[in-house]
Amino acid sequence: MQHKTVLLHEAVDGLQLSPNDTVVDATFGSGGHAREIARKLSKGGCYIGIDADASALDESKIGDVSPHIHLVNDNFANLTNILGSLKVEKVDAILADLGWRMEQFADGSKGFSFMHDGPLHMTFGNPDDYSFTAEDIINDWEELVLADIFFGYAEERFARRIARKIVEERKKERISTTFQLVSVIESALPKMALRKKTNPATKAFQALRIAVNDELTVLEKFIKEGFALLAPGGRMAIISFHSIEDRVVKHSFRELAEADLGTVFPKKPIIPTDEELNDNPRARSAKLRIITKNL
Repeated sequence: MQHKTVLLHEAVDGLQLSPNDTVVDATFGSGGHAREIARKLSKGGCYIGIDADASALDESKIGDVSPHIHLVNDNFANLTNILGSLKVEKVDAILADLGWRMEQFADGSKGFSFMHDGPLHMTFGNPDDYSFTAEDIINDWEELVLADIFFGYAEERFARRIARKIVEERKKERISTTFQLVSVIESALPKMALRKKTNPATKAFQALRIAVNDELTVLEKFIKEGFALLAPGGRMAIISFHSIEDRVVKHSFRELAEADLGTVFPKKPIIPTDEELNDNPRARSAKLRIITKNL
């Protein structure tokens, strides 16, 4: 399945770019936003694309464009250091799309997808560079902590039941693959929960991914650092895909606005049109929020 960029024009148009702007695309991904941004920049402009997944970075995704191009394999939490290494002091616009490329779910090697069997890593980068993986969490962390992760990071209604079942099953054998974990989760749930359209493992997998990559802390750090690096009048746009992420963006932007440092407009998040939803149902939960740095 080919990846479809969500809120493409709304996000890029919301940045209100000028031809000579320096723009950070903090989540390069499939290059959809990258292409649209680069088209709006001239030879005097600069596009900086960042992605924690090295396999995503491919300049051919952008095509033949005019601006200076920098593609960086790093986590956007390190934005200050990234721009420092490029000798960039201020930027005019920052975009982050917190969604996932379809290619990441099609590849079972990272353990993100419950549709493909693979090791329970769930790391954006090399698992060896992480303090722990999803496998470590599932097999070594206490039952109460597991329940807190499932509920706190994904609002999983059956968090305690799933955590209890995981602890029971891991005593028999180590849970080390995605299909093993899916089977355990399914066995923990009541029959009515298994009849839903969404896969019963969806929320638990989301929670583990967030925990392994410390995504909410990283997001808060990125917003703080990114906003500080914006030039006066510069804009930051962030697309989130679940309520917990959106809450972080909303509260962070609100704090900046209340401190009279930025202006949030529009006040409510921008959501996909009916036309986009018909073409790409995956976009149904997307929310775009934009903040402008005050002069």
